[in-house]
Amino acid sequence: MRKYFSLMMMTGLFVLAPLSRADDTLYKSLGGKKALVAVVDDFVGRVAADNRINSFFKATAADPKRLAKFKKNLVDQICEAAGGPCKYKGKDMKAAHAGMGITGADFDALVGDLVASLDKFQVKEGDKQALLGVLGPMKKDIVEK
Repeated sequence: MRKYFSLMMMTGLFVLAPLSRADDTLYKSLGGKKALVAVVDDFVGRVAADNRINSFFKATAADPKRLAKFKKNLVDQICEAAGGPCKYKGKDMKAAHAGMGITGADFDALVGDLVASLDKFQVKEGDKQALLGVLGPMKKDIVEK
């Protein structure tokens, strides 16, 4: 299953990313910002409960202000990547994850949690793959091991 998620994220990534930013079709198909907020809320809850990776987020989850900022940044990042009107203003992925020692397995677990949240909200398979394709290039800046 992990190989499937990694493969899906890594195929066609550089082709999809510019297209998603050029128009808002994916953003609209995902349901807009309200839908993204719901997905992110569910996703963050899943990550917090996922013993494989929740240690990376323990400090953020323990601080309500920090958690709120994290969620907002995540919504904005996904929104922008999907061609929506949001602008991500957080750190670049390399700086945000430097020194964390994130492995490919950790990244795959995170993707699995995101897919579970997308499935919960019945995101169409094509939209799910397009979104993962747009977010996938971040892996090279996040995974250190």
